[in-house]
Amino acid sequence: MQWLCLCAHNFLCSALVSLYMADQVELSSPPFDSVSQVRFSPTNPDHLLVSAWDTTVRFYDVATNEQKAKFDHRAAVLSCLFGDSTHAYSGCLDTGVRELDLTTERVTSLGQHSNSVSALSYAREINALISGSWDQSLRFWDPRTPKAEVSDHTLPERVYHMDVVNNTLVVSMASRLFHIYDVRRMSEPAQTRESSLKFMTRSLACMADGQGYAIGSVEGRIGVEYFNPSPEIQDKKYAFKCHRQNIEDVDHVWPVNALAFHPVYVHNTFASAGSDGTVSIWDHKVKKRLRQYPKYASAIPSIAFNCDGTRLAVGVSYTWDEGDEGLKKEGGTVRAVWVRKVGDEVKPRATG
Repeated sequence: MQWLCLCAHNFLCSALVSLYMADQVELSSPPFDSVSQVRFSPTNPDHLLVSAWDTTVRFYDVATNEQKAKFDHRAAVLSCLFGDSTHAYSGCLDTGVRELDLTTERVTSLGQHSNSVSALSYAREINALISGSWDQSLRFWDPRTPKAEVSDHTLPERVYHMDVVNNTLVVSMASRLFHIYDVRRMSEPAQTRESSLKFMTRSLACMADGQGYAIGSVEGRIGVEYFNPSPEIQDKKYAFKCHRQNIEDVDHVWPVNALAFHPVYVHNTFASAGSDGTVSIWDHKVKKRLRQYPKYASAIPSIAFNCDGTRLAVGVSYTWDEGDEGLKKEGGTVRAVWVRKVGDEVKPRATG
C-alpha cells in the first residue's frame, strides 16, 4: 500500500509539472551568454526585448516565437527598454546609450557616460529616456533632438537600479542609498532614504498604482516601501524573508534578483525571482504568497509582465554569485528565456 501511495504521489507531481510546463514556451534563438534584462513593450503584449552579456539586444514576437531582430554591441548590454512601438534603447558596459530602430535594425549612438550604464527607465509623462551609471550620475535624453542629452544629474553613489511610475523616479545606489525624484523637478531629490534591508539591493520595482515600491536584497529578503512620508503611511512598510530553503538542516539563502508588479491588479500582486531558480507571486496587501512556479534550470536574473498582464517573461542564466565555480554546477551553462501564461494565480485574494 505504501508503494502504491508513493507511485500515485510521483505520478501526480509529474502531471502537475507537465501542466505547468504546458503553460510556457522557451524562446528560440536565446542569447549565448547570461541574460541581463527582459522587457516587454508598453503597448504590444507580444513584443519582448532581451539584453545579454553576449553583447546583444534581441527583439522577439513571443506569440509566434520568432526573433524579429538582433542588435550587436561592442560590449555587454546591461539594460534595455522600449521607447515606443518602433524604437528601443540599450545601456552598455562600454558606457554608451543607444537607440535601436526595431523596423530598420539601425543602431544610433545617443551619447555616453564616463562609466558603464547600469540602468535605463523611460518617463512617459515627460517623454524622456533616463540612464543611470556607475559614474554616479543620471542623464536625461530626448532622442528626437539633434543633441540628445538634455540634462546631467550628479549622485552620491553608483547607480544599481531604477524604476519610474507616473512622475516619480526611484534610484537605488551603492551603500544602500535611495533617491526619490519628481522627474519634472530634478534639481534635488524629493526624498533621500537608506534601504530598510541590511544588505546590498539587488532589485527594485515601483507599484503600478504609484503608491510605493518593492526592493530585494542579496540575502533573500524583500522590503515593501511607500512614497508618502507621513508616519501613518510609513508604519505600513514591512519586509519579509523569501527565496530560502532548508537543505539537510542547512539554511540556504539566495539573492532576490528581480521584481515585477502586475500591471492589471495594480493594488496587490507582484512577482519575485531569485538565484534559487524560482519565481513566486505575492499579494503584498495581505502579505501572502499566492504561487511558486516549478523551479527553472538555473538562476533568474530578470522577469517582466507584459502590458496586459497575461504573460510573464523569465530570463534564466547563471548570475555569477559563486564566481567561476558556479559554472561547473548543474545549470551553470544554461541560457534561456521562457514566456509563461499567467492566470488566476496572479489575482489578489478577496479580503473580507
